[in-house]
Amino acid sequence: MRKGIILFCSFIVIAVTKAQTTDSTITGKVIVTKDPRLDILAKQEADFNKATVGLGTRAANGYRLLVVNSNDRVYAMKVRAALLQRFPEEKVYMTFQAPFIKLKFGNFIEKEDAEKYRKLVTAYKIVSNNIYLVSEIVEVKVDRNKDINDD
Repeated sequence: MRKGIILFCSFIVIAVTKAQTTDSTITGKVIVTKDPRLDILAKQEADFNKATVGLGTRAANGYRLLVVNSNDRVYAMKVRAALLQRFPEEKVYMTFQAPFIKLKFGNFIEKEDAEKYRKLVTAYKIVSNNIYLVSEIVEVKVDRNKDINDD
């Protein structure tokens, strides 16, 4: 009986390994069908990337003003709207780190520029609490004409 079980198991193992072998002379053919809208989307993305490179933005060490650090979303949105209305040339960055909403303002390379804007925001009484100067990586717009004249 024992020899029969061993013979049966070896037969099963041989049958399974034979079923797994493939003939290397037979090659398969894969047909990929894609949506033609993907080509249009890829072209639009490439055009957008080329246009963005032309704008000349890069990153550098700089400063931002931490204007709001609160869990009151309504207050944060009110301050954000006031900053965008009063200073349309500067960007406002809103982040959520549970449970607080942080509102950062501006892209300043020089500390003096950031201090000037801090005094302006305080003078306009946009916020009632302290405004902190934080060191961050900021966006810098490169003047393309300045680079051409320097060459």
